[in-house]
Amino acid sequence: MAKKKKRARAEAESQPEPQNEVELVVSGDSNDNEKKKKKKKKQKKQTNKADNDHEEEEAKEIPTVVVFDNKSDSVNDYSVKELDSSDENETGAPFLIRILRYLETPQYLRRALFPKHNSLRYVGVLPPLDAPHHLRKHEWAPYREGVTLKERSLDSGTLVDVGLHKHVVIDQVVEPGTRVTVAMGTNRNLDTDLPREIASPSKPREESGMYWGYRVRYASNLSSVFKDCPYKGGYDHLIGTSEHGLIVNSSNLTIPTFRHLLIAFGGLAGLEESIEEDNNLKGKNAQEVFDSYLNTCPHQGSRTIRTEEAILISLQYFQEPISRALQKSGSLNFPCVS
Repeated sequence: MAKKKKRARAEAESQPEPQNEVELVVSGDSNDNEKKKKKKKKQKKQTNKADNDHEEEEAKEIPTVVVFDNKSDSVNDYSVKELDSSDENETGAPFLIRILRYLETPQYLRRALFPKHNSLRYVGVLPPLDAPHHLRKHEWAPYREGVTLKERSLDSGTLVDVGLHKHVVIDQVVEPGTRVTVAMGTNRNLDTDLPREIASPSKPREESGMYWGYRVRYASNLSSVFKDCPYKGGYDHLIGTSEHGLIVNSSNLTIPTFRHLLIAFGGLAGLEESIEEDNNLKGKNAQEVFDSYLNTCPHQGSRTIRTEEAILISLQYFQEPISRALQKSGSLNFPCVS
């Protein structure tokens, strides 16, 4: 028994230590004040670019952007893969989720993974994000994102389009049209039949700290954001942002040490309305829902600040307080805003 306990302890110590992560939560109606879809596309690009510009060092989980609706009751959250396939105009959370997923996907995979849709009509005006996993055809990397093909290889494996001049083969049989992360290995000769391996999307980050994209999680309301948190033990600290929040200079703000920090941004009417419309939060005020409720954009000149503008301002505001919290915990890596 003692040997088993010692072995288990040794195995636990050998596992990579989960790093710190900051998770962004955005209301699905944050784009509903835009009248033209071109403006919506630009807005989502700015939001997504803000997320991308902070490298992710988290070791085990894929960073996540949470998009929530303002439904009164919690409903079963749908997977981002289950968005409506019809070509009807979308608003709110479905529109935002589709755009965020599209922007995260490498350019060479978009045609295979995204059928034509009215919500994607103007995505061509968006500049590329140029994330590390958005590789060019001439670039070689230890990992590449790919999509499985209908055509089978001669050795019963699966052909994968990884954006190079020739498809690669994996040993596993995978349903066509599935996005996979492929470990390319060190052999750059694509003319050989050497099979490659499927890897976890978190592998590039675990091995080299390389940012490798994000996932999008849907929540039917604000309380579902917390209730359906994928992390064991939930979020360590919840921060809400609002013009009605407490004004604290960034240099004076103290954030406790954390593994998973959440920063929430409301929609047109703010987080207060999201709380009021959520039956699970009835009777509570914002200060009771969040550990910190802050005004990160004080002395604003205009009456309203759009969500994508508030995100950029807030990320700069939180940078020093988060760095101080990481120093207290002994971490030297600034985490990604998912």
